[in-house]
Formats: sequence, structure tokens, C-alpha cells
Amino acid sequence: MRDMISPSPVSCSDAMHDTIPARLFARAASSPAKPAYYEKHHGVWVPTGYRAFAAQVMRTGKALMALGCGPGSTVSILGFNRPEWVIFDVASMAIGGAPAGIYATCSPSEVAYIVRHARSPVVLVEDEAQWRKIEKERSSLPDLRWVVTMRGAGVTGPGVIAWEELDARGQGVSDADFFARLHALEPGALATLIYTSGTTGPPKGVMLSHRNLAWTAMVVRDMLGARPEPDRSLSYLPLSHIAEQMFTIHAPITTGSAVYYAESLEQVADNLREVRPTVFFGVPRVWEKMQAGITGKLAEARGARKALAAWAMTVGREVSARRMRGQPLPPALAAQHRVADRLVLSKVKQAIGLDQARECASGAAPIAKEVLELFASLDLVVHEVYGQSEDTGPTSYNRRGLVKLGTVGPAFPGVDVKLAEDGEILVRGPNVFLGYYGEPEATAEVLVDGWLHSGDLGAFDDEGFLSITGRKKEILITAGGKNVAPKNIEAALKSHPLVGEAVIIGDRRKFLTALVTLDPEAVARFRRERGLGGDTPDPERPEIVAEVQRAVDAANADLARVEQVKKFRILPRPFGVDTGELTPTLKVKRRVINEAYAAEIEEMYRE
Repeated sequence: MRDMISPSPVSCSDAMHDTIPARLFARAASSPAKPAYYEKHHGVWVPTGYRAFAAQVMRTGKALMALGCGPGSTVSILGFNRPEWVIFDVASMAIGGAPAGIYATCSPSEVAYIVRHARSPVVLVEDEAQWRKIEKERSSLPDLRWVVTMRGAGVTGPGVIAWEELDARGQGVSDADFFARLHALEPGALATLIYTSGTTGPPKGVMLSHRNLAWTAMVVRDMLGARPEPDRSLSYLPLSHIAEQMFTIHAPITTGSAVYYAESLEQVADNLREVRPTVFFGVPRVWEKMQAGITGKLAEARGARKALAAWAMTVGREVSARRMRGQPLPPALAAQHRVADRLVLSKVKQAIGLDQARECASGAAPIAKEVLELFASLDLVVHEVYGQSEDTGPTSYNRRGLVKLGTVGPAFPGVDVKLAEDGEILVRGPNVFLGYYGEPEATAEVLVDGWLHSGDLGAFDDEGFLSITGRKKEILITAGGKNVAPKNIEAALKSHPLVGEAVIIGDRRKFLTALVTLDPEAVARFRRERGLGGDTPDPERPEIVAEVQRAVDAANADLARVEQVKKFRILPRPFGVDTGELTPTLKVKRRVINEAYAAEIEEMYRE
């Protein structure tokens, strides 16, 4: 039968090392019918069980073997989150290869850089649009031999294999040959490549081992805690990022939970309400947009409804404060919480699809404390995590019962974290990477005596909670010789609803200035509330300039004189990935912005 797996090894034993692919086949043996993932077909979420999932991985692994892939080879994957993405990824790992994900928003030249750098003979693409990127750069990719397309791509051409035809390629490879590859996996061997988002230069291939992935996923499992019913999550953030891989691939296989694949980025909000995940991970921009929507709705409340909402959120805030410290609820507060939840809190959470979420996390970039406080008032504690691809995702985590908003939590269990003399965060543990693919000099710069030099600056409080204070390469040195970390200043400005992004300028300057972009949705709401008419950003409108000035004044009030923003310019449009100002993970590329808006910057200092 098509979805049957060879009765030869399907569980981890003495002969099979503990790896993510091995865990998948163990899961297939112990829980064959348990849903591994769901995909929407004709408006219905259709499940695929773990046994069928493992069979898909085996067939794809055999096909890759037939195409010449094996130990030490790489494959590249380009497209939005789909089952094929994960099947291809795990299959490559299972036969000793290493998958390299590419952000779907990358340009043809950026795609070609990664495929060429990884020396991938096979690339999986989602559709014709992604195929065109490969086609345009094909002549510059000497190692590329095959392009596999996901279902329904409708692409044909030399060396192109449709997903529907892939199984046939592996029919000459026996199940025993596939399992021999699976058994041969070594914990310390390369398992995957995570390409950095390129904020400071060309992307580097972060080499993660099977041990890195398996150990981190196991600790995540322990932190989430066991429960009678398996968790479910929504896969929607780029799978080329280690955080989404952990929540879509490694942790679900380790815990036996189910993954729902979002239909598209545009439908994430609808999918959230349908899936109602128990575990949800979002980058700060996701939480910020939710916050804006919630506060906008709450602002419409009047009279008794407004008073009821305010009371319920006060109760929610008190409940969250106790839960964040692992403290029980007093009987009176518990009774108030039941009423507040029934009348207000559960309705708000249900409206955004998080009424059943028991673990919410934010990572990949700093998030304003005010955003976290809003969700805490709704009885939703968002656990901020800090880390990087080089340590498989987590360095520290605000885990259940040990949460302090405004920090990135205590060190991840089993990981050593310390500060260098200059405040740089150093990390050592089973999650620290092998090095950068093909770049020994870059590896030697960040891996010193087993310690990962993160490049981030931090500080511990007296309870062991870590705070990020800046990034070494982003420290500004003013004309007066003062060192200024822009991160906290930018976060303070972004806490205002109208401000989408803020970039502090001031290196070798007499004072600090800021480039500011507006949040279009917040501006539209601002104009409606004040009867200004229209909903376009109109950054030169006096009322909007005055409101941003208030945001600057509020931030300056809590800053030392040398850190205060003296002038700002509101830019005509938000920063974009397609314009090169943001990385695919929505991090600001300072060098690009400094070059693109050099005239605006110089104007502020000329004045």
C-alpha cells in the first residue's frame, strides 16, 4: 500500500541515534493514526496521520537518493509553508543530507546566492513565480541539476520534476537502503543549514547538527509540559527561520502534536480563528498588529461596556502578574477572574483565535513592553524568547512561572549564558552550532573556546533575568565620544501606535535624530477618531507630525540628555522587504536605510 512503511526499524533503538527523522519513524510506530498535520482542502481541514507522514518522508528520501543526494549533500527549499516543504526537509536530513530554506520574498539574485553557496544539486520550489527566480539565474548555478515543484505548480522544463512524479524517481531504491541511511546518522553531523537574514552583509549558512535540533526540541517539549490532548499550532512564519522550524517541524515531531498549515499570509487571521491553536509563536509585528486591532475595538466601547472592559482587564492584569511569578490565585481573585473571563476576556481572545492558547511566545526581534502588558491584561501571557540561529533558536526564555515583562527571561535550561567584559552575551551548550558553512574565518570570530559570541549586549538583574541593551555593531558613538545603544530608544518610539518603525541616527554626529515610518492602520484610525477625513498616511499633516512629536517627547522624558532625540523626519512610506530596507524576518537594515535616506538625514543636521 502507498502509505505503508517497511516493518524494518521504525523506532529509536541502540542501533539508531536520536535524531528528528528517527523520532518521526518512532512516532509513526507508536501513534500511527494521530494527526501529524492538517491542510485545508475545499474549505475543510484534512488531517494526515504520523504513519502517512513518515511514509511520505521515506518516499521522498528514496527519490532524493535516486537523484544523487546523500551524506554531505544539500538541497534548497523555496516557498511558503506547505507539507511538501517539511517532507522534503526531513527526507533530506533522513538520508544524511542538509536542507537549506530560502525566504520566499528573496529576489532572484538572493535566491541564487544561497543555492550557489550551499552547492545544492536539487531545489524545491513552490510555484511558477519561485521557479522563475531559479530560471533567471540558472546559468550561474553550476551545481544545480534538478528542480522539484510542489503540487499544482504546473511548471515544465529541462530538469524539472513535478511533485506528483517524484515518487517514481525513487522506486529503484529499496526501503532497506533508505533505513540504512537513517541508521547511519550521527548526532554530531550536519543536519540543516539556516541562512542568516543578512542585516550586516551576505547571508551565512548556520550549520546545525542533529544533536542541536534533537536536544533543543526535547527541552522545548519539557518546557511546554505534557498534557492528555496533543497541542496544535499554526504554521505561517517563514520556514527558513529556525524559530518556525522548531514550532513546525522539530518540536511537533518530538511531542506528537499537530501542525495546521496556513492557507496564505493574507488568511492567517482567519485561520487563527478556525484552528484556535494551543501553542502560538509570533514575531513582534504580529503581536503589534493584534494589539492595534484590540485597542481600536476597545476604544469604541462607551458607558457601561467601557467600564466593564476596564474592570475585566484590571482583573486580567492581576491574574497574569501572579501567574508570571508562579503564584496561586487567591479565592476572591479567582472568582473575579471567572466573571471577567466569561463577560469580556474570553470574547476578546476568541475574536483573535487565541482563546485556547496555553503557550504564546514572541521572538526574532525586540518587542515593546507595552505590547506585552496589553496581552497580559487579557489574561494572555506572551513569553518573550531571545536567541539566534547560531544556538538553534533559544538563549533565554520567559518560561511559565518565571516571566518578567521587559526582559527576555532566564537562561534556557541546560545552557550557560554569561556576559563578556564589554557586556556581550556569550552562550555555551548543546544547542550551539557547528559553525558557518564554508566560512572558517567567520566561524572563528564567533566561536571561541566553545562559547558563542552573540554580538548582542545584555545585562542580568539580581534574579537572573536577561535584558538586551543593544548590539555591538549598532552602537552609535556621538561626536562627543558618548556610546549610545539605539535599540531601547527605538523601542520607546515604537510604543506609540502611530509609529511603525524608528531608526536612530547619530554616529559621529553632535546629537541624535530619528527616521520614522507610520503604521497605516493606526493612522487611518487616528484620522477617523479626530474627524480629519481620509485614511492616507499624509506624513506632513500637522496633526500627525504633532502626535509623533508627542511620542518623541515621551521617549525623551526617560532618557539621558545624550540619548534624547532632537529632530525627526517622517518618511513617506513604511520600510519594506521588497525595497531591501527590511530582512525577511522584518529586521531593519541600517546600512540600507542610511544610504537610501541620506538626503533626509543630512537635512536634519543642516538645519
